[in-house]
Amino acid sequence: MATEEQPKIKLYWLEKSRAQNVLWLLEELGVEYELETFRRRSDQSAPDDLKKIHPLGKSPVISITPPGTAEPIVLAESGFIVQYMTEHFGKDTTLMPKRYRDGQEGKSGGETVAWLRWQYFLHFTEGTMMGSLVMAMVMGNLKSRQVPFFIRPLTSMIASQIFARLIYPSVKSQLAFLEQQLSTSGGDYLCGEHLTAADILISFGLITAKEQFQTFGDWEGRTPSELYPRLFAYIDRLETLPGYKRSVQKVKEIDESLGIKFQL
Repeated sequence: MATEEQPKIKLYWLEKSRAQNVLWLLEELGVEYELETFRRRSDQSAPDDLKKIHPLGKSPVISITPPGTAEPIVLAESGFIVQYMTEHFGKDTTLMPKRYRDGQEGKSGGETVAWLRWQYFLHFTEGTMMGSLVMAMVMGNLKSRQVPFFIRPLTSMIASQIFARLIYPSVKSQLAFLEQQLSTSGGDYLCGEHLTAADILISFGLITAKEQFQTFGDWEGRTPSELYPRLFAYIDRLETLPGYKRSVQKVKEIDESLGIKFQL
């Protein structure tokens, strides 16, 4: 029996971007894929060559060329990429929970709790959490040595006010929410007993920011990990998973090929 021809998958990799989420997902899906790498310019913006792949010139971007066609499908936006790839290539995995309860197929309200969680967290990650973390990164830069020293006191004061009034309350609320969701998931992960694509998508923001959360506010005189022990145990758990470790090793190899000093 002839082996079914598989689509050609290519991940367009921009250094210091959120493409690691997609790389981890590809590893978990067990699909063959190709990498095309791009370096940032000296001002840290993406190169114009990425706009040849997608008009916005952002990363991650992935292309899928189905068998028998020459024109690839180009996907952008992390949440869309993760959902599309999981729905099409993850049917024999636990990366996407079963959608409908038995006998409720196609009916509104017939979805499983795990699938509803999965859908929600794909959108929560990109629509809510990452917005707060990106704002925190931008405001942090206003307090850094990147700002000329003679105006740094002013930009630092502005950034501190934004942290205190907007970023810290928002992030604190989100971490408390994730703590509560993990306590009711019925397992070690956001959607239950098994790792899903929603966990992979949310991993980048949580792992990247986990050591920085403490600097966002006073945390009631405690540490974020003391306030939200389930959440921080969950973050640690994600970092121990074989698929995550493989993705980290891949990133290291990519960075070294680009002449970039690798940092965890």
